[in-house]
Amino acid sequence: MNWAHIHLMINHFPVVGVLGALLVFGYGLARKNDEVKLLGLGSFVLVALSSIAVYLTGGAAEDAVKNLPGVTESYIGTHEEMALLAFVLMELLGVVALGGLFLFRKSRAFPKWYTPLVLAMALAAAGVVGLTANLGGQIRHTEIRDTTGGPAVPSDQVPQGQKK
Repeated sequence: MNWAHIHLMINHFPVVGVLGALLVFGYGLARKNDEVKLLGLGSFVLVALSSIAVYLTGGAAEDAVKNLPGVTESYIGTHEEMALLAFVLMELLGVVALGGLFLFRKSRAFPKWYTPLVLAMALAAAGVVGLTANLGGQIRHTEIRDTTGGPAVPSDQVPQGQKK
């Protein structure tokens, strides 16, 4: 097992976890159930913590795959840039969720601005994390790459029989 394998195993936690936490939090809002809302907030915190491990294993995963056939710096770089944004969004969401847990503990109610903020942050994080995962998949899975664009291939590397 190498760092790429570990990165691939644990990267599913933030991707699936943020959606699950969003569903739990949304269910708590719909049912006006404070305990379920708090469970959703706690889930956002756990997902943010899991994102730290995913982000920190990314560099070592890159080192493990960067010289493999079909892997290009272009795909790695795009994934890496989006991963930083995803990481920042997830950590901000985790901090806001943790703040909400403490806030609720003190006042037993959220300010009116808090719930829309959490929902907007969670939706943004879910979208960016999903995109980041897709870009990461493109590093090794040519079948999901955008064939209309992508990195240019030097003419001396085009297989024989294909147009240059």
